[in-house]
Amino acid sequence: MHFAHGIAVSQTDEASSKRQGDGQRSQKKAMKTTHLRIEASAPANVRPSSGSKTGNSGQRHRIDFRRRFYNRGLSTAGLLDLLYYQTPRLWELCQVVGKWVWIEFDEQPPRHITATLSELGFHWNRKRQLWQHPCGLSSTGSRRDPRDKYQTYFPADMKAA
Repeated sequence: MHFAHGIAVSQTDEASSKRQGDGQRSQKKAMKTTHLRIEASAPANVRPSSGSKTGNSGQRHRIDFRRRFYNRGLSTAGLLDLLYYQTPRLWELCQVVGKWVWIEFDEQPPRHITATLSELGFHWNRKRQLWQHPCGLSSTGSRRDPRDKYQTYFPADMKAA
């Protein structure tokens, strides 16, 4: 083992890079294996950084999938009650389309909001660009806009009146 640029490099790393031939490939391979050894030699009480220093944007939020499964079977009224008492801000945004509940945002919401929506039983509809909850009803997609076929309303508007 010898030191190159302040990094410990073993003989096996040099041999494997020589076997691969010359050029950038061998350089990348040698650097990659050396990098892994450096991380492995870090003290146990030091966590590697996530790469993003801007708060919790890179952090994954835990989703309780048992609760999600249960919430997927809620009726429209049950889901609206859950939203009203647990997440009033989301309740203000929701729209009932037939028996489904939709929530639409102007911009992409933060990860903790999307995790909350997922745990409440919502799923992302890429075609319509909104979060929707089937309220116990499963159906195949439609080419038409369901708002043209079914009654729609905003529960927050109904409560205020």
